[in-house]
Amino acid sequence: MMLSRTVFIVTLASAAVSQAERLGKSSKSKSDQKTNVYGKPLSKCSQTGMALTGFTRTGRCVEEKDDEGSHHICIDLSSESLNGKNFCEVTKQDDWCDSKMECDDGGSDKKCPVEHWCVCQWAFEGYLEKAGGCDSIQEIDCEATNNEAILAYQADEEEHGEALACLKKRCNLDGAVVVATE
Repeated sequence: MMLSRTVFIVTLASAAVSQAERLGKSSKSKSDQKTNVYGKPLSKCSQTGMALTGFTRTGRCVEEKDDEGSHHICIDLSSESLNGKNFCEVTKQDDWCDSKMECDDGGSDKKCPVEHWCVCQWAFEGYLEKAGGCDSIQEIDCEATNNEAILAYQADEEEHGEALACLKKRCNLDGAVVVATE
C-alpha cells in the first residue's frame, strides 16, 4: 500500500513538472510571437547606447497584463517635432524624456539618454491632440511598435480613430486592417 502511494505521488509530481515545462515552453513561444504593426516580429525599441525601455525593461514594447498604460508605441524622442516640443513637454509629464537611465548594453552601470521609448498608447492619443495632430509629433519606430496598439484602437475606432489613423499613416499601413496573431 505504501509503495503504491509513493508511486502515485511521484507520478503526480512528474505530471506537474511536465505540465509546467509545457506551459513554460508555450509561454516562451507566445512571447516570441509578439508582432509589430506590420505583423512581423517585434523589433527592439531601444538599442545599445540608449536608455533601456519597455514596461519590462527588455528594450521591447511588449504586451503585459500589469501594464495599464499599454506601453506599445515606440517613439524616437531624439527626433524633432513640428512644434519643437518633445513627448514629455506636450503631455505635461515629468521631464523623463531628456533624462538618462540604465543603458541597453547588457548591464553596465553607465546611464544613457532616453532616445527610443515605449510610450503609453493612451498618452499617445493625448500627445496627438495637444501637439496639433499626427504631422506635428516626433517619429514613430513602426518596426518596434506593438500590434496591440492597433488592435486596441480598432476595438473602439469611434473613440480612438485619430490615433489609429495616425499609426496607419506614419507606418504606411494604407487602410490595412491588422488582425490578432496567436
